[in-house]
Amino acid sequence: MRTELVTTLKRRATELLSRLEREREPILITQHGLPSAYLVDVESYEALKRRMSLLEGIVRGERAVEEGRTLTHNQAKRRMARWLR
Repeated sequence: MRTELVTTLKRRATELLSRLEREREPILITQHGLPSAYLVDVESYEALKRRMSLLEGIVRGERAVEEGRTLTHNQAKRRMARWLR
């Protein structure tokens, strides 16, 4: 992963964006020597959002099981039948 100063981003934004699109490697932007933001291409960002959404769903499901919020197969079929009418 590359690291760039925020001033570099300001001065060479078009160049950095072109390189980002071509190489698809995130760029860490620093400000005053500290990490400030990550610059990622759109395709990678969308893929990351999809993965995060899937992982959040898994966590919700695991939490439901831990809390005993589960249904039998027949109970689930009855509930789904209401929606599928």
